[in-house]
Amino acid sequence: MAKKRLQTKAKPQVTSGEVPVVGAREPCPCGSGRRYKACHGRTASHAVTELVQRPFEGLAGEGDWVALRELVPAATVPLTLKDGLPDGVPSVTLATVLPMAWPALRRDDGSVLLGLQNDTPSGDLSRDLADTLRRALTAEPGNPVVAERAPADGPRLQDLLDPDAAFEPVVHSGFEFWVPDAENAAPEVGASLERANAAAIPTVRLTGVDAAYWCEAPGKNHLRWVMPYAEDQLLDALSRLHAAGTSSLGEGTRLVGSFRAHGMVVPVWDLPSEMTAQDIEKPAAELAERLTAALASDAPLTAEERRARGGLTNRQVTLS
Repeated sequence: MAKKRLQTKAKPQVTSGEVPVVGAREPCPCGSGRRYKACHGRTASHAVTELVQRPFEGLAGEGDWVALRELVPAATVPLTLKDGLPDGVPSVTLATVLPMAWPALRRDDGSVLLGLQNDTPSGDLSRDLADTLRRALTAEPGNPVVAERAPADGPRLQDLLDPDAAFEPVVHSGFEFWVPDAENAAPEVGASLERANAAAIPTVRLTGVDAAYWCEAPGKNHLRWVMPYAEDQLLDALSRLHAAGTSSLGEGTRLVGSFRAHGMVVPVWDLPSEMTAQDIEKPAAELAERLTAALASDAPLTAEERRARGGLTNRQVTLS
């Protein structure tokens, strides 16, 4: 005769939103009888690690956010918070890089610098940066903010920043913006400043078009232009221009390929070494007009345009 199975009183279960975080190998507080890592912990872990393809979507200046994250050595942008600045915080500034690769810094005067070009622990760069910013706003003045894993349900930059505020990057030739008095900086900060300045590639943001950056490199210069169009639509339009011989920015220039970064496409042009950022302003504005017309076309690509598209696709590099 089979043994009767012991009847146990089921533990009351709680909803997902009420489940507290416990150790991975501990019983899940929801009462399922499974370990936390195999139950609600799996959902929390997935939320933290899942890659957000366009972390800056919805922010003013999305293309510039991408450029400052991936392409520009030294730049700053004043940030405007939705709820205004807390007491004791005179300003919040986004910076491409901070000394010692700090995620953020609360200066002696209470102002906050938020670093953009840092490794982040999850797949949502916006959430990680928002968590760092929140902790920087309450840090003791005169201290850096260390990296930490952001809570999976924490706010994102889109929740903290004013969407209607202008996003106007200021590109610098070096990193002296790190400290109010660079000549009297602490030795470790001074050494980091010297190394960073030596590695910085001269870069200029164009004024006539959005999110386009000229940079000087040995032998030739480049224009890197973060464009706000769907990838397939943009590649079709560039292919039309390329096949027609109108994708360049003037004599000696050439569209050589593109980057893919944070859900956006960044076409790249080679420029002659003598061509300055000022020289490229007018050609870039004219190309923007040609591109707008090409984007409006819904005609099938010709054989020559398809070949041009294949060449552009083969020369595409994913940065993130």
